[in-house]
Amino acid sequence: MQETKPPIYWTRALVVAGIITIFPAATSAQTTPNEGNAPMTDHPYVGMWVTKDGRIRHQLLANNRYDEARGERESAYQGRYQVTGNYIEYWDDTGFTADGEFIDGVLYHAGMVLYRKE
Repeated sequence: MQETKPPIYWTRALVVAGIITIFPAATSAQTTPNEGNAPMTDHPYVGMWVTKDGRIRHQLLANNRYDEARGERESAYQGRYQVTGNYIEYWDDTGFTADGEFIDGVLYHAGMVLYRKE
């Protein structure tokens, strides 16, 4: 019987409660993530992102922290973030996690659509 090798992207897997989660392999073609240590002063995603109605406002700070306002409530959520390519991950100071993706200058995050505020 010939041994078959799994695809390269099957490099790591986690099994929890019978559910298998496959983690992709890193390749040299992928963008190096910002590990949350180096300031992102010149990064194109740093700045204010708002929903069309202005109710939700994400301030992505150059020190890899974010401050989210909701309606009249300033600093409703705060925490750190990491950008890898067009993908963003959030870790709220309370332990909540979320993610999003930048597509054509728009941030899609947790069912919300946020636009860059100039």
